[in-house]
Amino acid sequence: MKHRVVITGIGAVSPNGIGREVFWDATRKGVSGVRRIERFDPSGLAAQIAGEIRGFDEHAWIAYKDRPHVSRVVPLAIAAASEAIADAGLDPSAMTREQLRGVGVMLGSGGGALEFTEEQYRLWHAGDWRRCSVYVVPSSTIGTLASEVSMRFGFRGLSHVVSTGCASSTDAMAYAMRNIQAGVLDTIVAGGADAPIAPLIVRGFLAMRILSTRWNHEPERASRPFSRDRDGFVVGEGAWFFVLESLERARARGARIYAELAGYGSTCEAFHRVRLEECGEEPARAITIAMEEAGISPADVQYVNYHGTSTDLNDRIETRAIKLALGNRAYKVPGSSLKSLIGHPQGACGAAGIAATLLSMRDGVLPPTINLDEPDPECDLDYIPQPGRRADVEHAVTNCIAFGSKNSAMVLRRLDY
Repeated sequence: MKHRVVITGIGAVSPNGIGREVFWDATRKGVSGVRRIERFDPSGLAAQIAGEIRGFDEHAWIAYKDRPHVSRVVPLAIAAASEAIADAGLDPSAMTREQLRGVGVMLGSGGGALEFTEEQYRLWHAGDWRRCSVYVVPSSTIGTLASEVSMRFGFRGLSHVVSTGCASSTDAMAYAMRNIQAGVLDTIVAGGADAPIAPLIVRGFLAMRILSTRWNHEPERASRPFSRDRDGFVVGEGAWFFVLESLERARARGARIYAELAGYGSTCEAFHRVRLEECGEEPARAITIAMEEAGISPADVQYVNYHGTSTDLNDRIETRAIKLALGNRAYKVPGSSLKSLIGHPQGACGAAGIAATLLSMRDGVLPPTINLDEPDPECDLDYIPQPGRRADVEHAVTNCIAFGSKNSAMVLRRLDY
């Protein structure tokens, strides 16, 4: 028996709002979270802005003594997971050991603790090696990130990290979905977290010439998906988590259901480390596979949450892929890019888009793509410019395109019964 999988809890720690409803209120209103970097002095960099989370109390989620031994991504992940778990009406502290064995963690992250590792090398090369963490090896290992979440709540089911570039958290959600479908577990806490705002990481992106550098004086205008004058993406950070359950379990305990994970598709162009193939066939095929699993046609899609990075290549080819996947229907389906509001949180972006889409389906409000001042003629679909709009959405597609020629898409289905 293949179990149906639903989402019963959402948690968010985002550049434009800490907490699910704060994040959603800012997103639906088109409020940007892109600002000048405060984490370090960016004055020597061509890109001095980021989707940086302000006002986040790391020590509310991790002890002072432990903070020097982990990346910033750990408290971000724990905070978002905590909110999702509470939203789903679960209480890990009241669970028996056997019940805790039935809950897994599946986390997607592109860089994991790269920011932490970069700091350890900085200390070493500065001759300040005594300040390096005794946990430099385990905490720099990306798989440990899921363990940090499992240990926080005592969850004893599978505890895995998926790292597939920008598609990481979408793929993590899919692997969680597959385990529940197969009956391996009934409940998995899944999502994505990344914290890549660090000097060398920013320099690395600058070396690839894919970061925006023209808008340091007006940070909130820098992320400009599909706009003719876009000049690159804005690096971001954040964590978005969910509680996934089998439909039977969610109904049995009377849980509120946001939506069903109805279909997933993933492909690889096998083309280039960072470039996309111009034809757009493989990202389109990922969307088509997801729709086929969900049992829907292009006519059933009412909203697309775009990857929409604000790079010339991504926006143009993603537009082409949507046209290939949806045919003439593509021109009638509204869609938006959350990255216009929060920057690009790397491997966490898929989870961010899923969170925004779920809340959009809940409230019947489609968030805008901001800074769409002059659409690129090659980007000629409905990207929902400000101020957004109201719409009833039963089926939505969330899309991700990643380094290494990877493409992943998810279909979400609202359940009204």
